[in-house]
Order: sequence, then structure tokens, then C-alpha cells
Amino acid sequence: MPRRPGFLIPAALLALVLADASVEAEPIAPADRRSGFDQMSPEIQAMQRDDAANPGMLAVADGAELWTKPPVSGLPACAGCHGEAAVGMRGVASRYPAWDARAQRPIDLQDRVNACRRERQGAAPLAYESPELLALTAYVATQSRGLPIAPPEDSRLMPARAEGRALFEARQGQLGLSCATCHDDHWGRRLGSAVIPQGQPTGYPLYRLEWQGLGSLQRRLRNCLTGMRAEPFRYGAPEYVALELYLATRAAPLPLETPAVRP
Repeated sequence: MPRRPGFLIPAALLALVLADASVEAEPIAPADRRSGFDQMSPEIQAMQRDDAANPGMLAVADGAELWTKPPVSGLPACAGCHGEAAVGMRGVASRYPAWDARAQRPIDLQDRVNACRRERQGAAPLAYESPELLALTAYVATQSRGLPIAPPEDSRLMPARAEGRALFEARQGQLGLSCATCHDDHWGRRLGSAVIPQGQPTGYPLYRLEWQGLGSLQRRLRNCLTGMRAEPFRYGAPEYVALELYLATRAAPLPLETPAVRP
């Protein structure tokens, strides 16, 4: 059986960084920030641009249906409180993760959907990576396409943002790599036939051809940790939300692209 390319990547990454392992990564300057879209093939770019060809739009359509459907009989649908998503949800996704006063912690957009279900609709939270949660999150995020990512300037978020940066820059796993090693120091260089992206979270939930489906940023982060031979956090862990917050800060003001398409 042929080995999957994904299992070859960590060794190649290790070779890539051995020469400058002692050099600390430098954050990417705002003027140099680039979406992974810029490095996609013309075919994938065309697929993302065309809503009729973008496979992620199937989940968005499912989200539109869920938006108007009460999860529990007799209680409001999302539209019952928020109205038309194109109006009420415009700009929402670009401002997440954000502080949640009830939970007294930062939450991401998935958490916000589930908080509304628990607190407003009397429904059970949706499982992480479930088609329903991905569909609703993608539908909400799609209303902000083209708007700049703009995480809140909220002092209560400072500890989580600092934690996210520390996690991004920390060398970990059996290979002793960090997120910053690849995506800050070596972006734009080639790893085999692929160009290393900056790892900007501009299009989540996004459709990956490798996954043959939609996936969240947390799923991608888990993939990266596994590739570094590090132990991934559980879905919904505060460490992921901290990383998402730092990544949003690092990406601003790139425009939101949900649902993006990636290889």
C-alpha cells in the first residue's frame, strides 16, 4: 500500500528548518499578509469564486434551511430572533472569537451558535464537526464575505490572545516544530510540490478537497498538531479558541472568504 503524502510532510518540514532551528520566527507584517487563496491553482480559485461550482455552498444551503427551522417545536428559529441573515448577521463572523459575558470567556462562532441553541431555543448543542453545526456556522460566516477580519479590541481578550500567540510560537511534539516555524518563517517556500501558506484563517468553515467535505478551523489545527507529532486538544478546548483569536488578530484586515476551497 502506498504511503499517504501526509505522513511524509513532517520529515520534510524537519529538514526544512534544521538549518535555522535556533532562529525565532518573526510575525508577518500587516502589509505582507496573504490569504492562502493567492497560492491556489487557477482551477481551485475559479471553483471558490463561482458559487455554483463551490462545493462548500451545499453546506451553506443547508445552513439557510436550518436558519428558518425551529430546533424544538414551539421555540423560535434563528430567524425568529435575528431576522434575515443577510442583514442581521452581516459583519458578525468577522468579529469572532469574542468575549461571552455569560460564560466569562472567549468563544468562537461555533460556540455562539451552540450558546444560542441552549439559552434561546432550549435545544441541545450540536456536536463539533457535525454537518448541522458546520452548515449553520458557514451560513452565518458567508454573510460577511468580503468584509475585513476585525477581532474585537476588548481588554478581556488579552490573556487569551497572548495564550494563542504563545501556542502558535511554541515548539512542540516529537519533531519540535511550531506553527510559526512554517507559517511565519517559511511561507512562500516550497515543500515538495506545495507552497507553504501563511496559515491565515480567512475561509473557515472551508471545503478541503482532501477531506471531501467542509471542516472547521479547529479540525485544521488538529491536523497540524498531529502532523507535528503533538497531542491535539479536544474539540472545543479553550486552547483552540485562544489560537483562533490570535490567528484572527494575525490575519486582520484580510477579507473573509467563507466558504473557501483548499486542496
